[in-house]
Amino acid sequence: MKSLTALSFALLLPVAAFAQTTKSAEHPPGAAIASAHALATDAGAEVIREGGNAFDAAVAVSAALSVVEPISSGLGGGGLWLLHDAKSGRDIFVDARETSPAAATPDKFLDKNGNLDINRSQNGPWSAGIPGLPAMLVHVAETYGKLPLKQSLAPAIRIAKNGFPIYGRMANGYRVKRAVMDQYPGTRAVFSPNGKPIAEGDLFRQKDLATTLERLAENGFDGFYRGVTAKRLVAGVNAQGGQWNLNELASYRIKERDPIRFRYHAWDITTAPPVSSGGIALAQMLQILAPYDLKAIPEAERVHLVVESMRRAFRDRTFYLGDPDFVQVPQKLLTSPDYAAGLRASINPSKATPSNLLSGAPTPLEDEETTHFSIIDADGNRVSATQTVNLLYGSGLIPPGTGVLLNNEMDDFALKPGTPNAFGVMGYEANAPKPGKRMLSSMTPTFMESKDKVVVIGTPGGSRIITMVLLGILGYDDGLNAQQVAALPRYHHQWLPDVIGAEPKAISAEAAKALRAMGHALELPPDTAEGGRGSSHVWGNLQTVEWDRRSNQLMGGSDPRYPEGKAEVLAQP
Repeated sequence: MKSLTALSFALLLPVAAFAQTTKSAEHPPGAAIASAHALATDAGAEVIREGGNAFDAAVAVSAALSVVEPISSGLGGGGLWLLHDAKSGRDIFVDARETSPAAATPDKFLDKNGNLDINRSQNGPWSAGIPGLPAMLVHVAETYGKLPLKQSLAPAIRIAKNGFPIYGRMANGYRVKRAVMDQYPGTRAVFSPNGKPIAEGDLFRQKDLATTLERLAENGFDGFYRGVTAKRLVAGVNAQGGQWNLNELASYRIKERDPIRFRYHAWDITTAPPVSSGGIALAQMLQILAPYDLKAIPEAERVHLVVESMRRAFRDRTFYLGDPDFVQVPQKLLTSPDYAAGLRASINPSKATPSNLLSGAPTPLEDEETTHFSIIDADGNRVSATQTVNLLYGSGLIPPGTGVLLNNEMDDFALKPGTPNAFGVMGYEANAPKPGKRMLSSMTPTFMESKDKVVVIGTPGGSRIITMVLLGILGYDDGLNAQQVAALPRYHHQWLPDVIGAEPKAISAEAAKALRAMGHALELPPDTAEGGRGSSHVWGNLQTVEWDRRSNQLMGGSDPRYPEGKAEVLAQP
């Protein structure tokens, strides 16, 4: 359902029924949830109705997405969640990124000629990192939730047992990945039951995944990272030629980190620190752009300035960012207004800066199949959560008897320095794999807060995540509402390759012509008059909620690009 639904706990109410105020409200009038699948949004609403808070709802939504969006995320992957605890006023960044197995050294991903072995880095047992999402669910429920983990996981368990109708994106993704997935007996048992591959409209049941979720619900951390599930995961990986061990699972730990905070115009921005690259890049881009009145600038000039900020942020991402537990990230410098001012000074207002001319060390896209959800509750608690298995259907490998589709996040490491990964992003030593190290991510869960508004925003989209969140922030700053922000057309630049990509209608033909005259290379969709090789599909799946404290109204925005998403507002009982 794409239109906003205002739902009381007993009956449907229009959003306009919320009382208008002339004074900023202290608490939201209810809760708002936006996620990429209606069943996941419904799971969060169910838990809120049962007395849970935003954190319980986040566990329910996350687990439900793990069942209904295996193309995008799941228990075999990881996530980065940004939490705001209203009672204490604290913002907490929870890092459940996957970690590198000890055996997964860089040489294991090279072919006989010393080149990156793409098949091994993106498919099968070697591509998978140690999952973090189950530990996230346990940690958030036990540390910040009000309800037992078992209660918050109940909707996901029910959906896995009873099944749900397969939708187009899921069926199409399977057709693309089938040659990989059908290699593995555990995966075939789920996606080709009785030898018949899944198809749109089929009822998709996952009994093994339901049992795995039940163990997690009953035994918490040990229900996944030790015991039966852990043994089956290790056995399934090793049977396909991988090298996992039980200790690597048992020693996995969640990391709580301090978020990045900075100011943009009237907004206080709170966002993701490393191991995400998104927060530092956002701080750089927005602080570069802060002096400009972008709304008043003609389209071509606006796109030019935004692209030049993207170019500089992604250049720094390549050389400086990695797991802060393993490398020293110059975060204070990279996020300082003075550093941004220096980057701004290097921008020619009428000419593109060739990426190979940017100075620095000797120079040498996470797939869109990630998912995001945003939640705010009646107490003002909020969650911005992005989670993933990386490329569509991750590694393609389900260890038999688990129902757990493993990620292929090892491709997000710099497995060979200076060689681009699946998203065209490259890296060096800062993001090289080491035992227990977390691979760099683009996931950028973010909060925006002004005198009158509170916003929760995020999206999937690989390396484009960062720029899509940037454009969403600029949209809110321009005065758009949540649904308008979710629908915004998107464009992107990531330093290398040195080209502007765009969705349909993101850049007009007139602006494209002007940008080319400035020296920009453009890769535009076929329906743009300027032409070009064209973008293959739409980008992202942005989910956002906002609370207007002046009117005391809640609104959700779910990306209209995908019909299965849903934004919902629940009135306070």
